[in-house]
Amino acid sequence: MKRRTLLTGALATLLGGCTAAATPTSSSPGTGTPRPTSDAPAAAKPSPTECATRIVDTMTLAERIGQVVMVGVTSASASERAVLKKLHIGSVILMGTHTNGTKGVRKLTKKLAISGLPTPLLISADQEGGLVQRLKGPGFDSIPSAKTQSGWSDAKLTSQATRWGRQLAAAGVHWTLAPVTDTVPASVGRKNKPIGALNRGYGSDPDVVGRKVSAFIKGMDAAGIATSTKHFPGIGRVIGNTDFTAGVKDKTTRPDDPYLKPFAAAVKAGASSVMVSTVTYTKIDPDHVAAFSPTVIGLIRDQLGFDGVVISDDLGAARSMASVSAKKRGINFLKAGGDLAMTVSPSLADEFVAGISSAAKKDAKVARRVRESAIRVVRLKIALGLVPCR
Repeated sequence: MKRRTLLTGALATLLGGCTAAATPTSSSPGTGTPRPTSDAPAAAKPSPTECATRIVDTMTLAERIGQVVMVGVTSASASERAVLKKLHIGSVILMGTHTNGTKGVRKLTKKLAISGLPTPLLISADQEGGLVQRLKGPGFDSIPSAKTQSGWSDAKLTSQATRWGRQLAAAGVHWTLAPVTDTVPASVGRKNKPIGALNRGYGSDPDVVGRKVSAFIKGMDAAGIATSTKHFPGIGRVIGNTDFTAGVKDKTTRPDDPYLKPFAAAVKAGASSVMVSTVTYTKIDPDHVAAFSPTVIGLIRDQLGFDGVVISDDLGAARSMASVSAKKRGINFLKAGGDLAMTVSPSLADEFVAGISSAAKKDAKVARRVRESAIRVVRLKIALGLVPCR
């Protein structure tokens, strides 16, 4: 599936009023061959951006907000499904470790085909390999760590990633929140708790990392699976893991840092999304964690030229978020320019939605931000074939 042509192109036209449809520029991608009719001039097939805009503009504010929140689910229980339906949630991440193979996971994902949602759920999982592989058992390969993958040729990594992607597709999963694109300096190595200590990285040379993440992305793309390059602008230089530690800071990374090169390579290779970390980068924006920083997210849009979905790292259970009210986490991310706020804790979904809703009802600018992000998310769903372009 060639998502690269579907996920690029300007979204500046999406920043108009909450109900105004976007008008694509002549360079917008995704324009199809004109379809001749007997009595009318040939009409061009609408672009994915036009289709996504039309779909989002039929939604209520509550439904749009649901599109910009991702919620963790473990078993797709009745209570989890009730939360998703009540809040019109558009995306989920599979939590826990599932060892019952592709058939077992397929049964779970089928339970997430919830009637009454404005669009089908986009289903994701952390399927990196090594210590971070949520889905296992018959039908799923045991994926080696990124450290092992880095020793393969680019061609072999692409081939293997295509195989892993097809396994995800067989299980009803649309999106792997991988590859890890962080470069861990050799001088830091295993002292880096989130990546180096867990063998999650592709190495200490940003050029090598860039080649490997590109190979992984191309393989997943060939299988029709979305990807997420993470954790922008990089967590390879820190010591603490934001999942378990508050106040983690990177005092080295700059806006023009060579360690950003692998993220640029990932975008060029066709990454479907960019995940933003919850570390504070003192040489980029000392006043905000990256996920709440317009400066950091501005680098993704302006420096990397990325126009797709910007997703947060976990804003729910992560220790780095403990001092921030749950109602402020999702809206802070959206105000900074992000698109899809993630909470792995379904118990916090209500508060995420309430915070975004309150702000959007008070401020038309926030409502426009919600609309813009909802369009990006729906456009990804169109690219993956979850929503028809009409």
